[in-house]
Amino acid sequence: MSDHDPDTGSFIWYELMTPDAAAAKAFYDAVVGWDIDPANSIPGGGPVDYRMIKRADGGNAGGLLVLTDDMIAHGARAGWVGYLHVADVDRTVAAVEADGGTTLMPARDMDGVGRLAMLADPWGAPFYVMTPTPPSGNPDAKSDVFSVDRPQHVRWNDLASDDQDGAIAFYRKHFGWTQEGAMPMGEMGDYKFIQKDGVGIGAIMKKLPQHPRNAWTFYIGVDDIDRALAAVKAGGGTPASEPMPIPGGEFSVHATDPQGATFGLVGPRK
Repeated sequence: MSDHDPDTGSFIWYELMTPDAAAAKAFYDAVVGWDIDPANSIPGGGPVDYRMIKRADGGNAGGLLVLTDDMIAHGARAGWVGYLHVADVDRTVAAVEADGGTTLMPARDMDGVGRLAMLADPWGAPFYVMTPTPPSGNPDAKSDVFSVDRPQHVRWNDLASDDQDGAIAFYRKHFGWTQEGAMPMGEMGDYKFIQKDGVGIGAIMKKLPQHPRNAWTFYIGVDDIDRALAAVKAGGGTPASEPMPIPGGEFSVHATDPQGATFGLVGPRK
């Protein structure tokens, strides 16, 4: 792949890390309408328990990694993390480290999946970089886990950072994003929108003091924000607020699942 690969810088996968896969399945299936695999999706098992998150249209919305006691003992915690497509994982790792980022998981190859590494930006927000292996017989396959308008896909990628402008410059440099437009948020400052190839993929905001860490939050599309919020509450999740109106006539809500992973929802009110 060349440096000009149009996929470079795209979110191509999302992963939920959780210590309780059965509870996560019950929760997200009810909230979003997914059908998370009830058992390890890796043929023949493997060193980790990894399950596909299936959409109603037959595609995958991402994956679920079951955290083991050993992973938790080494600092892993429940949460969502995104994967960014790059043309060269090793070169990206070196460039990110040179700009103050850190490597959380060294680059490695996974048979049939691709080469990947887990990094953190200079302010500590984690993400994966990946050069995927195309499916057998479909060399031009494209990821569809992100969509600007479809339910059961991630529709918005939101970064809270201690250094808003520094983060914008960092992701622009390494992943080719642009930053155009902003929404004033009073004392919180401007909510600055980010784009990939002219498509709005999310925003970068200044981290609030009450937030424990710099991190990405991924907003998942739902068919009905009120139905989904009721399912969050019934399933033991904790919404941060009632649904808030967003440009375009839809609503969003930020929440935490029963295992402690934060996420967002976005959709219409019916």
